[in-house]
Amino acid sequence: MTNATILIVDDEQTIRDTVQAYLEREGYSVHTAADGVQAINAVRAFHPDLVILDVMLPKIDGLEVLRRLRQTSDVWVLMLSARAEEMDKILGLKLGADDYLPKPFSPRELVARVEAILRRGRGSLSAAPLIFPHIRIDPDARRVWSGEQELDLTPIEFDLLLALARHRGRVLSREQLIEQVWGYDYYGDERIVDVHIGRLRKKLAAAAPAAETISTVRGVGYRFESEPT
Repeated sequence: MTNATILIVDDEQTIRDTVQAYLEREGYSVHTAADGVQAINAVRAFHPDLVILDVMLPKIDGLEVLRRLRQTSDVWVLMLSARAEEMDKILGLKLGADDYLPKPFSPRELVARVEAILRRGRGSLSAAPLIFPHIRIDPDARRVWSGEQELDLTPIEFDLLLALARHRGRVLSREQLIEQVWGYDYYGDERIVDVHIGRLRKKLAAAAPAAETISTVRGVGYRFESEPT
């Protein structure tokens, strides 16, 4: 997807210029923003395929930008942060970030992360809907329903649910889920799976409180419990 459009949001011009140069060398169309207000306006103007979003921004910080984006958009988001606190990372993932890269970083690693994100879960083969007692998954439309209610899932949440549903009854480890959802060349923390599974479970439980759709197999991974109807 080298013709993809990418928005870089960082208040440090050196970082913006360096990352832009590396991405444009790979064939991407790149726009930049220096603060949170510019970021929101740029997303509306350019409709990027992916946003590289720093946490520490003037005017509106990156976490608030992400929260606002997720109200209207499922654009891929790669968070950047110079802060070492794990809670910042967890909060970003809970708000809907798709990946997280701490500063300082290698521009080559960032480009590799971007490439991996843009390759995720966008298969071209047609697939029949998966229908279970409490949930219906349409892989082609990338939509999920619980009864008549459509669930608002992020791209990562949808891909995790689809991977588990396609292997219903089997336990998938974090490593297996990362390979299927993030790709073999994912470089990040495996605990990213736990964060996204936690968010997915909350949405499933809110729609169907009596159903346990995804269970944890302690020390191993996760299992989709429902049987197809």
